[in-house]
Amino acid sequence: MKYFWLFSFYFLLISAIIGQKADIRGHVYDKATGEPLSYASVLLKGTTFGATSNESGFYSINAVPIGDYEIMATYLGYDTIMAPLSLRKGQIVNKNFTLAESSVSLKEVSISAQKEQARTEVKVSSITITPKEIKSLPSTGGEPDIAQYLQIIPGVISTGDQGGQIYIRGGSPVQNRIMLDGMTIFNPFHSIGIFSVFETEVIRSADILTGGFGAEYGGRISAIVDLKTREGNKTRFSGIGSASPFMAKLLLEGPIIKFREDKNSSTSFIVTGKKSYIDQTSKTLYKYALDSLTGNLPFSFQDVYAKISTISNNGSFLNLFGFNFTDNVRYTGLANLDWKAIGMGSNFKLIPSNSGLIVGGNVAFTDYKIFLDEVQSTPRESRIKGILSNFDFSFFGRNSETKYGVEFNAYSTDFNFTNFLKVPVSQVDNNTEIAGFLKHRYTGKRIVLDPSIRFQYYASIGRFSVEPRFGMKYNVNQKFRLKAAGGLYSQNLMSSVSERDIVNLFVGFLTSPDLIYGTHAIGGAEYDLTNQINVNVETYYKKFNSLYNLNRNRRSSLEPTFVKESGDSYGIDFLINARWVNWRVWAGYSLGFVNRDDGVQKFPALFDRRHNVNLVFDYQWGRAKVWETGLRYNLGSGFAFTKVQGFIGEYRVENGIDTNFGTANPDIGVVYSEKINSGRLPYYHRLDFSIKRRIDFSKNTNLEIVASVTNALDRKNIFYFNVVRNTRVNQLPILPSLGISFHF
Repeated sequence: MKYFWLFSFYFLLISAIIGQKADIRGHVYDKATGEPLSYASVLLKGTTFGATSNESGFYSINAVPIGDYEIMATYLGYDTIMAPLSLRKGQIVNKNFTLAESSVSLKEVSISAQKEQARTEVKVSSITITPKEIKSLPSTGGEPDIAQYLQIIPGVISTGDQGGQIYIRGGSPVQNRIMLDGMTIFNPFHSIGIFSVFETEVIRSADILTGGFGAEYGGRISAIVDLKTREGNKTRFSGIGSASPFMAKLLLEGPIIKFREDKNSSTSFIVTGKKSYIDQTSKTLYKYALDSLTGNLPFSFQDVYAKISTISNNGSFLNLFGFNFTDNVRYTGLANLDWKAIGMGSNFKLIPSNSGLIVGGNVAFTDYKIFLDEVQSTPRESRIKGILSNFDFSFFGRNSETKYGVEFNAYSTDFNFTNFLKVPVSQVDNNTEIAGFLKHRYTGKRIVLDPSIRFQYYASIGRFSVEPRFGMKYNVNQKFRLKAAGGLYSQNLMSSVSERDIVNLFVGFLTSPDLIYGTHAIGGAEYDLTNQINVNVETYYKKFNSLYNLNRNRRSSLEPTFVKESGDSYGIDFLINARWVNWRVWAGYSLGFVNRDDGVQKFPALFDRRHNVNLVFDYQWGRAKVWETGLRYNLGSGFAFTKVQGFIGEYRVENGIDTNFGTANPDIGVVYSEKINSGRLPYYHRLDFSIKRRIDFSKNTNLEIVASVTNALDRKNIFYFNVVRNTRVNQLPILPSLGISFHF
């Protein structure tokens, strides 16, 4: 704790020294809705001083010489605002802007703002996406969802539509931390893997960090997905209602205390819910796709999320939020699965009027439990619940930003599982993680440096981890940039999901018997072919130490509960991202290698997909762009699998030499090839298409009709092959749909 106060004193001292100049900071808002505007440009006219607003609309221009200036704010599609500004020594000026929509295009200004951000931030293995981009992607059932958008990002692999998982540059799902408003979501994807628990219309931004992330993130060794939700409409009551063959959704939002241009303060709410009914509609609409045993697509889910937001005049805010996510699978006569996640919390940011130090924080509680009841098998169950709190402090200099903070995470795990030999695995554990981090970003004329360090203590296993991390970017010229990042990462949470299973509906959590380490090394380059076309190339290497899996084949309680492996992943990702006024083209290619080593042999992981191609095309046309069409094509090489040599009778020797053997035939056991995952499944192809028509009734009221076709070529893509029954299970077949949403 003494170091925490020492850091605080240090930065306050720096603030006093730099006080010989002045700082300007504030927010940029939409005048009509009060919504923050990201990537707005704020400049001091006639100088080189300026900044770009972040996802919260916040900007900061620091260490400005005292004097009189004219400050201006610009944003694509909005009127430019200019205002006189006088700065005195040591002054901190809070200047907010509310911009009104304009018919004048500010395309070049918008492009220059994003290019400036690319030059001043490292952004290694980092992609930021918005709801607009998610909705432009052709989606299953006409329902846009981040679960489907994640799959087009280079380095991200999905193993299937039904119970499949998301793997990011060689990391398994439990090694990727999915966050919602700073809170960890332990199971973010429903059993029908094309839908997540997140509502697209509520998301403000999502940062996808596929590797090399900074010290502000911890507790995972592979990747981070950081989602931030928006506030409700601050000026009027509004909403969205939608329906499709897959689900129905409703969103309501509005002001509690209205946003006013002269005050910039407000209190608003937003609440959204969705409920699926594909298990019922599939009996009529998709008979050809039905499961032969259940007579339907046996998936159903329901999600509710609510948030209240209060924002003060200077941009300080407090959010209160809560959620309830449920998922059910009903395989008649085989298995029933249920999971439920509930949570609540708050996050805040405090911007003092007379200090350069900005304080943020988050406090949250979450509870996730899952239950699987299988015929002729003992039920499985798992639960993880706990609290998370963190506080961070940021200080902005002329060409730098320093951030430090502390994090406290306390959770309990309760896991019960019995394998096919009737040997139980049970674990109840309490975990406490305490962490601190320090991060500094320096932006020079050509070079950007982003060193950071994280200190993490895991009380349940008594281990302390020091994790240095580093990122850098070198601007060769205005169009060409080189970048690199790397670091050390750790976690002590593991999943019941085995990396050797392609299909997993039961996702339980346990505390690992020892610390799990990961090391990242990433290098890449960015090149702007034109103002509209950007090329990004990255090569990466990840080393995974001490990977633990449940020993689900243990024959007695004397055998170890866990088996230990190590592994690595490496490859190269290419991305071409082109944007015009009406067009968007996304072309990504990944060459990846994912290996595991069990101490006996080294083999490719089950989700090792060597080649993966994603092509996305989006086009808007018509007056006011009322028409939009999208196309997505995915090509992937086959996953690895272990070949079968034959079958043999399998006798259970539960009581050793005292076992009484009957005269009945034994169960059939499988004799697998000695070489793990030496086979390859066929290539995967999928083409999705959508067309959207918007009918405007007024400025704020419209109807959207979306027709979409998933797997338009009806490709018989293999999901997995059941070697025991000699049956092939395919991914979802062609699925046409029609969706309608009403905005008011």
